[in-house]
Amino acid sequence: MDFHCVMVRYGEIGIKSEQIRAKYERLLVKNIEAMLRENGIPFEDIVRERGRIFVLSGDRRAPDIIARVFGVVSSSPVAVTGTDIKDVQGTAAALGRETIGMNSSFAIRARRAGDQPYTSQEIGRMCGDAVFEAVRERNPRVDLKGPDHEIFVEMRESRSYVFSKIIKGVGGMPMGSQGKMVALISGGIDSPVAAWLMMRRGCDLIPVFFNNGKFSDKDYTERAMDTIKKLKEWAPGRTFKIYEVPHGDSLREFIDRGNVKYTCVFCKHMMYRTAIEIAKKEGAHGLITGSSLGQVASQTSDNLMIEHYRIDFPIYHPLIGLDKNEIVEIARKIGTYDISVRPATCCKAVPKHPSIHGQLEEIERIEADFDMKALARRELDGAVMTTL
Repeated sequence: MDFHCVMVRYGEIGIKSEQIRAKYERLLVKNIEAMLRENGIPFEDIVRERGRIFVLSGDRRAPDIIARVFGVVSSSPVAVTGTDIKDVQGTAAALGRETIGMNSSFAIRARRAGDQPYTSQEIGRMCGDAVFEAVRERNPRVDLKGPDHEIFVEMRESRSYVFSKIIKGVGGMPMGSQGKMVALISGGIDSPVAAWLMMRRGCDLIPVFFNNGKFSDKDYTERAMDTIKKLKEWAPGRTFKIYEVPHGDSLREFIDRGNVKYTCVFCKHMMYRTAIEIAKKEGAHGLITGSSLGQVASQTSDNLMIEHYRIDFPIYHPLIGLDKNEIVEIARKIGTYDISVRPATCCKAVPKHPSIHGQLEEIERIEADFDMKALARRELDGAVMTTL
């Protein structure tokens, strides 16, 4: 069968108020259009109906590409027919002939929307009879609990849709529905995943990379930039403003003039200070980090508290309760893992024995020897912004 339409389903959008729902639907349609265009997928139109979006495209790639759009719960290539039950039965029977093999079981999953002359159960029973007759010679059997094949029938106001494939989407909220966030991107496994999760919740992204200068190498920088490029593939129709901030001189000061065991704590605190100024400049609502509680020295509960000392700005840690295996699984799914594990010298400033239980009083005493505002200003003055 030729499928010239894709049914798109969304989730959380459907529980919003009518005004917000319509706004998010329009944004989701806009993002679907952008994703299709950026991937060279032709389409004739995109139509909104209550609870569903329909993309008029016969391109076989369309359902998979659409499933990558944030806010899409699932997509299906569908055959479109009218609401006359005989037409629906005929379409279901034709799909059954294509999909049901010898000695296979099947089930009809029917639902209706709007004012229809039949219940969902009646639609399912009548279409099931038609499919059974169409493949009778293949010795089919009906199994509603664990069938080999499922045929879905959805009868709506003026059209019916018949399909057998449901492609799971990424879910979440339409990108652009929740404002801008500054994401601290290191190029490791964690930070791109954290950024992706916030994109999935509707945030536009401003990636910030802190270049450690002599304490890292060019492979580290390239790795970070490549993870940002991979994230950009999930953001159709948007431009990333990427900030590369010189951070090596600040690290040198922390090593030379501070207590070496607190280098990582001061490093992260400095990143926050500088990133906040970038966020204010860009009108962003918060910072995103890849911190996972207890994973490394700077991410113990003691040190996370100290790193937030005197920080009066929202900081989001989407990975805070995940373990490494869970983070790696997401990284593989979104395409950043292979980039993040490429060989690179990430940071030679990490002390041999970093503090894992920092004392705020000691941090305050040491920080008094630094002009943190001047350090942040120097980093901001040296920052280079590019677009992608």
